[in-house]
Amino acid sequence: MILLIKIAPSILSADFTRLGEEIASIRDAEYLHFDVMDGIFVPNISVGIPVLEAVRKFTDMTLDVHLMITEPVRYVKNFIDAGADIVVIHVEADTPERTAEALKVIRASGKRAGLSLKPKTPVDAVLPYLDLLDLILVMTVEPGFGGQKFMADQLDKVRYLRARIDERGLGCEIEVDGGINPETAKLCVDAGVDVLVAGSAVFGAGDRTGVIRRLRCLS
Repeated sequence: MILLIKIAPSILSADFTRLGEEIASIRDAEYLHFDVMDGIFVPNISVGIPVLEAVRKFTDMTLDVHLMITEPVRYVKNFIDAGADIVVIHVEADTPERTAEALKVIRASGKRAGLSLKPKTPVDAVLPYLDLLDLILVMTVEPGFGGQKFMADQLDKVRYLRARIDERGLGCEIEVDGGINPETAKLCVDAGVDVLVAGSAVFGAGDRTGVIRRLRCLS
């Protein structure tokens, strides 16, 4: 059986001196992954609302915005207004009540709500929010650090979530981010992943369309 997986190239691996050309080169992908880091929740700082607004004007791709920021409820509406289609927040970034509030704001705005968990966070942390989620992002590296090795043990979380989502008949996608290449992607798909975030594996390739197709069509 051939599975059709969604691919989300990460903008952080693009050449920002020619960002429009870079985005155009991966237009065959389903999502464009947009990482936001605040220097507090994770120790790095990345792009924010002005860049997202510019990207939104350039492309009609689905913008998958991953907020690695503290107290995301303060900013989810701003990112929605800037053009996000999917807004993913972290379960560790705020209290349970404010996390639920942020997810409700996203969905009330007509956008898709996602929740992410770090490698050290137990998978059960996302279960109370399942009915509010369109996507769960399982980090397969520690967020905020580049060049890390893929953490294969995180696939146990994927398998567990796949079973819980399927038994409840939910339409929630499972996404993974970190160390994704053709070899690790196969492991992820076999575990039940729907969406692969890939940075250097796509933007570092000469034939980006070919890489996207290979990642998407994994049996």
